[in-house]
Amino acid sequence: MEFKVLLTDYEFENLTYEEEVFEEAGIKIHFVKAQCKTEEEVIDHAKDADALLNQYAPVSRRVIESLNKCKVISRYGVGVNTIDLEAATEKGIIVANVPDYGMEEVSNHALALLLSWARKVTLLNNQVKRGNWDFKACVPIHRFNEQTVGVLGFGRIPRSLVEKVKPLGFKLAAYDPFVSAEDMEKAGVQKMELDEVIQAADFLSIHVPLIKDTYHLINEERLNRMKPNAVIINTARGPIIDEAALANALADGVIAGAALDVLEDEPVRIDSPLLNMENVIITPHSAWYSEEAMVELRKKAALNIVQVLSGSATPYALT
Repeated sequence: MEFKVLLTDYEFENLTYEEEVFEEAGIKIHFVKAQCKTEEEVIDHAKDADALLNQYAPVSRRVIESLNKCKVISRYGVGVNTIDLEAATEKGIIVANVPDYGMEEVSNHALALLLSWARKVTLLNNQVKRGNWDFKACVPIHRFNEQTVGVLGFGRIPRSLVEKVKPLGFKLAAYDPFVSAEDMEKAGVQKMELDEVIQAADFLSIHVPLIKDTYHLINEERLNRMKPNAVIINTARGPIIDEAALANALADGVIAGAALDVLEDEPVRIDSPLLNMENVIITPHSAWYSEEAMVELRKKAALNIVQVLSGSATPYALT
């Protein structure tokens, strides 16, 4: 028996790692590559597929209801917001991700953004290159042990970030309704409610998944509750922050700054006011990346499919 695996879309130069996993699978796999951008394109290519390997193409309810043979959908990444999980569950299709591939990379990137803001490295660099050799351009800067780092979410990545931040002397607080105060205390973190963390944080690092309940979690109302010196760091998903409200808050001095690896629209719109703000650092959704993480992601995403089609269980199944 031969299984058809459809790669809905990809941005890699080649597919060597995926092909290697499929070749070593011990089952016959017909690997079909596409570059779908719309629901209709996915539907056209995927009707008779036994499995989907997905990057950014929409795997919506319409797509899932059109699948005749599909047993598993595996996504490159941690987030699965491209896939309708409820529809997949109803259809009996396993959805799997790769939740552990970029833990070090994303927590390191969040730390880099935090430290760049805490010592205003990017701001000072820009000032010097414009001819302004004056430390007063970064006033004020405060000692780390006088400030609080708050994290939203307390899964793998924020826990890793906390372990890296802790030796620097920051006070630590976290919001996660699914993690106990005792568990956080063991990690040296004070458990707080959402609005408490928002009000206490000098640096607020976002690590929650993008779901219905977290869409625009950081909105105008919550931005207005933050300290005027506060900085938001987002390495999770762009739409967790109401970007228009954030731009207004930054322009009006409601908060001091932002460091964003993700945005509501990617690539960033050329007319985005964030691009012209000195108090904003933007990186191009690159927090996940290292050469090692890239290989791990691609192999594990392909392995999810092999395991299910071989009749085994994948440890990364979400449905």
